[in-house]
Amino acid sequence: MSHISCFMSHNTTYSRGLFAEFLARAYLRLHGFRIVQSRYITGRNTQRAEIDIIARRGQLLVFIEVKNRPTIHTACDAVTPAQAARLRRAAETYIMKTGWGGNARFDIIAVCGFHIHWIQNAI
Repeated sequence: MSHISCFMSHNTTYSRGLFAEFLARAYLRLHGFRIVQSRYITGRNTQRAEIDIIARRGQLLVFIEVKNRPTIHTACDAVTPAQAARLRRAAETYIMKTGWGGNARFDIIAVCGFHIHWIQNAI
């Protein structure tokens, strides 16, 4: 069974989210990014956060939140200020652990059906 049919065979919120992340990773690769890590989770007993995708192109490291929503507006609204703060802390942890010295930013990739919207510097 192919990855796409596997993702689409179970129409749950979780499986739709996995499929959206799959599409986002493919989209980033097409734009010259290397996927450094998927589903990065900060340590236990912290205010845990999960960064969906960490991608790199040259000296740019991008932390990406993927949202699967009907519209780009509902996708952006789904990233609450509290979630954005957790994501920033998780990114800071990642940068400290890896010693990253280049540029970094936060993006949102909104998957609306089969349409992909990439909002750069979103968080």
